[in-house]
Amino acid sequence: MSSRRGYPSDLSDARWALIEPTLTAWRAARRGPGTAARVHDLREIVNAILYVCRTGIAWAYLPHDFPPYKTVYDYYAKWEADGTAEALHDLLREQVRVANGRSAAPTTAILDSQSVKTSCNVNESSQGIDAGKKSKGRKRHLATDVLGLLLVVVVTAASVQDSTAGRHLLDHLAVTHPEVSLAWVDGGYKDEVVRHGVRRGIRVEVVKRIAAKGFHVLPRR
Repeated sequence: MSSRRGYPSDLSDARWALIEPTLTAWRAARRGPGTAARVHDLREIVNAILYVCRTGIAWAYLPHDFPPYKTVYDYYAKWEADGTAEALHDLLREQVRVANGRSAAPTTAILDSQSVKTSCNVNESSQGIDAGKKSKGRKRHLATDVLGLLLVVVVTAASVQDSTAGRHLLDHLAVTHPEVSLAWVDGGYKDEVVRHGVRRGIRVEVVKRIAAKGFHVLPRR
């Protein structure tokens, strides 16, 4: 453990213990003749990545008491490219599900989307206008389990319709979570999504709005 002063985003001992075996095995698998010695602590690499994610700073502005930012980014890029980051996410989701008395693999999903404004640095070609929300930016399309834990995410321009992205969500669900056989959606998803779900072996049910004034939480939504 580092002797530096801790940051709020640092991993606790208990949280590090959950992911340490996976990352240690990842590093061990890359050792070999001529491989330079690993001089930076894996836990500090993860803490640095979490610091960037939490604060939103550029990599080059990483505080000097962390490992060099180029080293940190190199680990981050490799973990994203080879599926290590996704494997860690899946591992933690399974543990949360089991702790809540559910099976490790979900069988039901919830699909939804949210339009978000983008900064001036985002490429214009990747943005769009959400006609319903009257906002310009991007749209994140999510599939979660019934606990709200992330299963699939697809990011598009805000102008992309829910039904179009919904088909892509179902495609990813069928591949990455083959146990999912039921998905709940709201009225923004058209019949074409329901039909596409049938082709992918997923029954899609539309949860309709409650006919009453004011805000109401939709069942199963």
